[in-house]
Amino acid sequence: MIHHTMFVQFTEPIPDADLNQYFADLEKATKGTGVLQTFAAKRHIPVAGEEQIPAFIATAVVQLGAADMEALGTLFAASEVGEVFDTWRTRYPFKAAWANHETLT
Repeated sequence: MIHHTMFVQFTEPIPDADLNQYFADLEKATKGTGVLQTFAAKRHIPVAGEEQIPAFIATAVVQLGAADMEALGTLFAASEVGEVFDTWRTRYPFKAAWANHETLT
């Protein structure tokens, strides 16, 4: 299995209800590709003082699981997934960082 772990940093605060809808929209779109095996998403849990650190601090983390690199490529190429990102980026601008990796043990 290949995991795509994405760190999403919204540039403005996003209410929990909206973040949960973002997760739901992304899950629906990725499941619609037929290649998604796992989906998990959670809001970042802040630590006091972390805002003083000059680092990319995510608002949320999303992890997608696919069988192999070909399946992961299908997820990346799916227009419905791109549409979710485009739609949400107009509502709440965000940046993302990610890593593709095997299961962490």
